[in-house]
Parts: sequence; C-alpha cells; structure tokens
Amino acid sequence: MKKHMTIGLLGLLWSHSDAAEVTLQNDSLVDFSQGAIQSGFVANELGAAWLESPCDGDLVAVQIFWRSLNGGSASTIEQGIGIFEAGTFPEPGMELETIVGPVLNDGVFNEYRFLDENSVIPLIVPVTQGETYVIAFQFENTPIPTGPSLVTDADGCQTGKNSIFAIPPNLWFDSCLLGVSGDFVIRAVVDCPVVANEVDLAVSQMADPATYVPGDDLTLSITISNAGPAAANATSVIDFFPSELNGVQWMCTPNNGAACGMPTGNGNLTESVNLPANSQVVFEAVGTMDVAATGTLSNTAQVIVPVGTTDTDPANNAFTLEVLMSGDDLIFADDFE
Repeated sequence: MKKHMTIGLLGLLWSHSDAAEVTLQNDSLVDFSQGAIQSGFVANELGAAWLESPCDGDLVAVQIFWRSLNGGSASTIEQGIGIFEAGTFPEPGMELETIVGPVLNDGVFNEYRFLDENSVIPLIVPVTQGETYVIAFQFENTPIPTGPSLVTDADGCQTGKNSIFAIPPNLWFDSCLLGVSGDFVIRAVVDCPVVANEVDLAVSQMADPATYVPGDDLTLSITISNAGPAAANATSVIDFFPSELNGVQWMCTPNNGAACGMPTGNGNLTESVNLPANSQVVFEAVGTMDVAATGTLSNTAQVIVPVGTTDTDPANNAFTLEVLMSGDDLIFADDFE
C-alpha cells in the first residue's frame, strides 16, 4: 500500500472537441492549476478512472495527463490503455478495447483516438447513458522519482471514482485507501448524438352539438398534439372565444405524458402546456350561446411554438372552427391558419 505523492504546478494543453463530444472526468484540473504527480507506481501497475456516460453514444477518445517534476522529459512508450465495463469497484469488468503501446509526451494532455500507432483504426466503443466505464492506464516502466507519471488533482480523492492495480499483491484497490490525494487526470471523450429540437404541433377542434341553438350550451373540444420527435415544453395555447359564447368554463385533460399548466379555468385560453413527443392535451370549453346569436359562430385556437424548437409543419398550428346555427347547413372547418 504505497503513497504516490509529488506536487507539481501544471500547465495543460487542451484538445479540440466537436460540438457533440462530451469530456468525461472526475478530476478538477484546469490550466495552470496545482496537482500531484503520482511517482510511486511500479512497472505493470495500473491507475484507473471510473466515468459515467451522459448519453447513448460512442466513446471516441481517451486522455491522459502525463507530467514530470520539471517538465521536458523524453517521450515514453507505456504498456497500454484499456477501456472496461464497470465490474465491482474497485475491479473493472470485461475489457472492451485496448490501446497498445501509447506514446506519452511530458507536460501535455495526451489524447488517443486510434487503436494503432499509424492512426488507421479508430477508437469506437458504444456506451450507454448512465452506465459507468473504466479507463485504466498500465505502466510499462517504473517511473523514476522526478520523472513523468500519472497526475491527480489536488482537491481530494473521491471514493468509488479511482482505483489502482497494485503489485504486490496483484489486486485492485480504491486509490483513496492507498493514500492517493486526488482524482486521476484520466478522461474519456464520448460522442453524443445531436438531437434536433424539432416538433410538429397541431390544433384541431370539434363542437358538441354540431350546430348551436341560441340560449343553449355549446362545448368546444380543442386538441393540441405534438408528433415530435422532440418534446415541446412551455407550449402556449391561445383561444379568445367569440363574444356570442358566454360564461366559458374549461377543463384540460392530458394524455401520454403531457401536462396541463392549469387543470381548469374560465374565460379565454392563454395557457402553457408540456407536450412530450406523441402526446396531447384536450381542452373542453363549455359556454352558453347568446340568445340573440345568429349566423355562423367562428372560433380560432392556436399554439405558439416554444423558444428553441422548430415546428416542421407550422401550417397546422392554428385551426378555425365554424359552427352554424341549428337549421342552417352542417358544421365545417375552414383552411388551417
């Protein structure tokens, strides 16, 4: 059970990442912050970081910060870097991929995106959201006391996040229990798919009865739906009911995971609803027709697409329903607005 401690001031060189890439890390190291050089390893030992994937995607790179006390040491070729499933901490599970013979340069973040030294075979390991994966670095050589080695941050070791394969006794240990003072600066890069914030909101209406009678109640059923693929949270529903429909009271019913801002209300609709993909809300609005009402009753309901989303078919974001007085022609709906 040996302690790996030498303090050094670190300057990091960062690699470029595409917008869809997410860097997984336990450490808190940033440019020119202080860390610890872990010089107590011996040949064939391993230091590992346990990292959780934020998405269903592909692990496409690993990063190792490698540093000597004074910097400027010659490049070294070490044993390998393994990507493992999470077993039972501190011991990793099944090995998923291996980078053999990585070359490490002193004082920089070494990033590996290929399995071979000719940069032909890309590193691609499918990962699952919420699952933990282990990145384990194996030494080929025993680091000299002032030479380059793995680095940890200097603000404490998180239990369950770092492990060491120690020789002897050839077993895995929680590195915190071995006296390591921080988290290994061993990171992974996961390519998370970019999900377009596209929705397809639609409005439809029906009247009950199909034609109105002056002085009688009339129910308007207004359905707001989202065909996805993204969720449409904070969707605004607007309906300024015609003046001939008096004393309107409404009830909102959600379906398939949708949520109404208010379950009931009265007067005009200016409500906010949450609509996951393939969900809907139905507003049942009941009012009394004015006794002096004549001709066609026209009612328009519409939705406002939430900020940050794009509607793939804006033509169906409003619907005008026209209800004729009883005895006239049948109900009809005009073109979408």
